[in-house]
Amino acid sequence: MSSKGTLFTVSAPSGAGKTSLVNALIQRDSRLRVSVSHTTRPMRPGEQDGVNYHFVGEQVFRDMLKRAEFLEHAQVFGNLYGTSQTWVEQQLAAGLDVILEIDWQGAQQVKKLIPGTRAIFILPPSRATLLQRLTARGQDDNAIIDARMAEAVEEMSHYVEGDYLVVNQDFDVALAELQAIFTCQRLRISRQQTELAQLLQDLLS
Repeated sequence: MSSKGTLFTVSAPSGAGKTSLVNALIQRDSRLRVSVSHTTRPMRPGEQDGVNYHFVGEQVFRDMLKRAEFLEHAQVFGNLYGTSQTWVEQQLAAGLDVILEIDWQGAQQVKKLIPGTRAIFILPPSRATLLQRLTARGQDDNAIIDARMAEAVEEMSHYVEGDYLVVNQDFDVALAELQAIFTCQRLRISRQQTELAQLLQDLLS
C-alpha cells in the first residue's frame, strides 16, 4: 500500500542555484515530481514549453485564475506565476512527493491550504557569490540584476518561515543535504506505518 505523498516548497533568491539542485535531485529520486508552473513570463533561450514552464498569455492565466485552478499564484517582476492544484493533488494521491519551486509568498499560500507542506529555503553563501552568479548568466541587463539583488534580500529574510535551510556553497554537499530532507520525511512513523503495513503486521502477529 502506498501512503500519500508530501508536498514540499523550495524557495530561494534568484541565482542561489535552486533549479540546478532540484533538477539534480529528481534525476536521483524516482518518487519525486516537480510541478511545472504556468507563467506569463517570456520564454528564455534554451527553455521548453511544458518542461520549464507552461508559457501562457496573460488573459489565459487570468481566466484560469477565475476558475480557481491554481493552488497558489504570485506576481514577480511584473510576470504572473501559478501552480495547478489538480496536478499536485493527483501526484500526492499516487504516493509521490511533489516539489513546488516558488517564492516565499507562494510558499505561505500553499502552507495555509495544505498544512502538512514542508518548506525548504536555499541560500547562497554570500551576497558577492549571488551577484556573481546572476551576472554570469548573461541573460539580464544591469537594471534587472540590481532589481533581483534587491528582491533577493527580501526573499532571504523569510527563511525563518521554513522548516529546513540549505546553504548552496558546495553543490554536492547542498544536494546531499536536500536529499536527506526527503529521506527523513519518508521515514516518519506516519508514512512508514502505511508503506510497511504488511511487514509490521507479520512482525507483530
